[in-house]
Amino acid sequence: MLLDVPTSLAGLLSLFGCCFTQPSFQTFCVLVTGCLTRVRAHTVTGILIASGLAGRWHHSRAHRFFSRARWSVDQVGLRLLELVVERLMSTGEPLCVAIDDTLLRRFGPKVFGRQAHYDASAVRGPRPSRVAFGNSWVVAGAVIRLPFLERAICLPVLFRLWRPGQTGTQVELAAELVRLIAGAHPDRRLIVLVDGAYAGGALAPAGLPEAVTVIARVRRDIHLHAPAPPRSKGQVGRPRSKGQPLTPVRARAAAGGPWRQAQVNIYGEANTIEFFEQQGIWYRSWGTAPVKVVAIRDRRASDQLEMVLISSDPKLNAPEIVELYSRRWSIEVAFRDAKQHGGVGEAQNRTRLAVERTAPFAFLCLSLAIIWYALAGHHQDNVAHRRHAWDRTKRTPSVQDMLVKLRRTIIAERLSNALDAQPTAAKITALTDAWEMAVA
Repeated sequence: MLLDVPTSLAGLLSLFGCCFTQPSFQTFCVLVTGCLTRVRAHTVTGILIASGLAGRWHHSRAHRFFSRARWSVDQVGLRLLELVVERLMSTGEPLCVAIDDTLLRRFGPKVFGRQAHYDASAVRGPRPSRVAFGNSWVVAGAVIRLPFLERAICLPVLFRLWRPGQTGTQVELAAELVRLIAGAHPDRRLIVLVDGAYAGGALAPAGLPEAVTVIARVRRDIHLHAPAPPRSKGQVGRPRSKGQPLTPVRARAAAGGPWRQAQVNIYGEANTIEFFEQQGIWYRSWGTAPVKVVAIRDRRASDQLEMVLISSDPKLNAPEIVELYSRRWSIEVAFRDAKQHGGVGEAQNRTRLAVERTAPFAFLCLSLAIIWYALAGHHQDNVAHRRHAWDRTKRTPSVQDMLVKLRRTIIAERLSNALDAQPTAAKITALTDAWEMAVA
């Protein structure tokens, strides 16, 4: 390998050799290292500069990796997910996957897939626009618990570029990702966490593998029905699909529930919630599959409801449903970290294949950095070393801390290789370049 890569990172990179040809795998290792080292704009050329091979490799080699090379984002993502399951999860533990979409703003009429999208984050300025141009990505991430973190963390692994009117809906793309993950891990129970925008018919239990459980947030005016009654002897005509409508959740909440209390762990903290359950079928969206609805109380609200959750597995109890759904927020945190620290969305390429690969590649690099930190980089002194004077309550490392640790490990490897003997002009230059990479 042309790079000075720490053994711990090189071992992880070697696991992806099956996804590439030999020349493409070498380019992959270079670009991953450059992406993880880079702290300025994560353009393709900038990544090549951070790898230390600018001037030794022509920049077109890095661009061709995204625009022409024969490799599959899905294959790399599934290999990364397999690594998560094998190294970071216990045997038989359910695999939690959060799915949501994020908008990466892009400018220029020739950027592939660039369309106008609703942007809920556009709240700044005197007249903020809720419409933005860019690429909208449906992302599936593995949600795991690490022993040194108090909250769940999401590792993005699979992606679909949503183009309104040209691809399926966002819910259909999400269902495609769910089936892909379930097919790759048929022996694992799969729990899918989505917000209210994805509580649609495409994610109905009847259209998904049996081992998949969907937990979603739904509207507070949801109506359930009783299951269809059995046919009586001699009855003719079409069998009934549903039974009598049940008391609406909102009406039941306004009438006093009855509410019950439970202790749940949400975002790493113990909380007491008030809730009631309702079982039935959500015929309008999920057909005749039995479901369980959990209504959470907010005494300040006029209808007494804070949120309503639905689970396609009625055997789960209410505290379990609430705790599992709370992990969905980790994908929102992953989007923020990926954009602020991982350089996702900063590439400037425009062709179809390049656009469909660069953003997922940056997401996967961030997930790989977290995996590396969990397996080889964590130390109990890391938090104290990164704790600022104004933040004495910090107890766990952030994603930025993990990236900093990996960057320093890569730089230390370069320095050790440059200082292993008497200094020469070439080694002095290598030492200078390594220091420059820290602020590249």
